[in-house]
Amino acid sequence: MSQALTHLDLGVVSTYPPREDGIATFTRDLLDAVSQTGADIAPRIAAITDPGSYYNYPPEVVWQIEQGEADSYTEAGRALQEAGVSVISLQHEFGLFGIWGEPLVDFTPYLLEPLTKPLVTTLHTVLSQPRADIREAVRQLCARSAATVVMVRVGAKILVEDYGVDADSLRIIPHGAPSVAPVDPERAKVAVRLGGHVVLSTFGLLSRGKGIENAIRALPSIVEQHPNCLYMVMGETHPQVRRQEGESYRQELAELARELNVHRHVRFINEYLRQESLIRYLQATDVYITPYRDRNQITSGTLSYALGCGRATVSTAYTYAAEALAEGRGLLAEFDSPDSIARSVSLYLDDPSFRAKTEERALEYGKQMSWPNVGQQYAELFREVAEGAAR
Repeated sequence: MSQALTHLDLGVVSTYPPREDGIATFTRDLLDAVSQTGADIAPRIAAITDPGSYYNYPPEVVWQIEQGEADSYTEAGRALQEAGVSVISLQHEFGLFGIWGEPLVDFTPYLLEPLTKPLVTTLHTVLSQPRADIREAVRQLCARSAATVVMVRVGAKILVEDYGVDADSLRIIPHGAPSVAPVDPERAKVAVRLGGHVVLSTFGLLSRGKGIENAIRALPSIVEQHPNCLYMVMGETHPQVRRQEGESYRQELAELARELNVHRHVRFINEYLRQESLIRYLQATDVYITPYRDRNQITSGTLSYALGCGRATVSTAYTYAAEALAEGRGLLAEFDSPDSIARSVSLYLDDPSFRAKTEERALEYGKQMSWPNVGQQYAELFREVAEGAAR
């Protein structure tokens, strides 16, 4: 399908930097990737702003939505309709388009009521065996969407079997990852002043659901066999968490490391890392760990980045990881089990040839998820939906 026929104005509803969250980062990277395909697609963004915050948004952010204010979603829908965009990309997460509780308060209908433009929805969370109110909210959103994107095959399977969504409306496009050329890990370690260490790492916005405490509890047995081991916990505390409880979780993790006498083997980098710095640290990593506690997590930008850098990974078997690390691309640990994490990490550290083979498979899979490939798939989908609506 030709992409050079006409200009396309793309409406986007999402969080967006400088707001710091995973979906904001994803949306920025996605739009950058789409622009680099050469497709004449210009984004006009309605950014969801968290209560009480002000951001110095870039020019592509044309409108702002006050998160949790129903009228603000309606105003954004009306503005998008009047702006004449050809298609709308909606990056959906329950907490951004409603108030999580029982029952769910869903603001998506307020946004969509004024709109007749075709919609491409990307679902960042798909819950299996959902409550009736969640099931209905997702069903209605998918029915209103010309196409619904999920990032793994199991997400599409859940939508068909648990939600009754039409399979023909679903598209599987992986979470993007940076295109990274392999480098010698020992040289990479020197570049970030980690020479002489066996480096374990986890990155992302810190919150209790990340399960970092279980990785720290795994360290004593790992360090016993590998005394030069260093666990890097990279990333600042999630802004929403910081507002509610300050740095209490990070402080608890540091105290746990002291109690276990592994504090010299844990290093916190309490900042929001730019992509270039993040990649350098990942290239210096021997084993990447995602010890998350949410079994239903359907996406993980951090795991995608680790695979893009060809890292040997240990992860709990949440939905995204179970698929991404299949076929020898990584090791799955039991939930809330430091012993299982320790055994998995040790398998890599005790057998360099096994780790090298895993890294090769991870890197090959990561190439399929590269942002240029993902951007191309989204650009084609946006144009396909816009042209279908025009016909």
